Amino acid sequence: MDFKHYFDLAKEALILHGTSLVIGLIVLWVGMKILNKFLGWVNKLMLKKELDADLRPFIHSLLSAILKMLLILSVAGIVGIPITSFVAILAAVSFAIGMALQGSLSNFAAGIMILIFKPYSQGDLIDVDGKIGHVKEIQIFNTIIIGLDNKMVIIPNSIVMSGVITNMTAEQNLRVELSINMPYSEDFDNVERIILDAVNKTPKVLQDPKPLVGIHSYDSHYIILAIWPYALTEDYWDVYFAVNRNVKKALSENGIKVAYTEGMELGEIGK
Repeated sequence: MDFKHYFDLAKEALILHGTSLVIGLIVLWVGMKILNKFLGWVNKLMLKKELDADLRPFIHSLLSAILKMLLILSVAGIVGIPITSFVAILAAVSFAIGMALQGSLSNFAAGIMILIFKPYSQGDLIDVDGKIGHVKEIQIFNTIIIGLDNKMVIIPNSIVMSGVITNMTAEQNLRVELSINMPYSEDFDNVERIILDAVNKTPKVLQDPKPLVGIHSYDSHYIILAIWPYALTEDYWDVYFAVNRNVKKALSENGIKVAYTEGMELGEIGK
């Protein structure tokens, strides 16, 4: 193999295109610096104009992708790559990538639908695909929520739009659903009075709508009572635990025995 021949070819190519290549790299480096500063300015402008918090990250990501693509096309022209050929190659590559990333494209389309129809906004408490949390950010492809256990959950937008969305913030208050088991030997009217009194004395329990205590269903050994106080979204867990504590204390003080079943669900979020 004639290495000298290939070395000479490489040297000639470097001499012929070296200057344009160096200029292209400089333009790329400077262009990226300017682009990042411009995107930072756009972010500040969006904040100043109080643009919808859901739109800001979406617009930033989309604008960044477009500007970077234009910069790459400009550098390709400086280096000497024919733009038409470059665009054709780019289109072919984009088509191949698009076929491989159909799921991502559907997430992108779903992201646009979320921003248009706004089933939820940043800060809302939502339930999507069994995941409950506050919306931190709506991105191009994903919705990021912070779960009630403070864990970050990233949900593809296509899953959001193809499933059932429960927005728990929309009505500003939630019904806290609790239940206890009452033996058949106890008087329901007396137990109802004791429980309602305990619930109404619990801080942050709303009086409109009024708390409700009722017979939910009958078991072979006990009666299942539903306890439904209402609370503001941000006070849900405070009310949940406080009502449980106060009802238990009130029943004990009045000598009311509560039937116990191992593994019983104490309550769940509802509207």
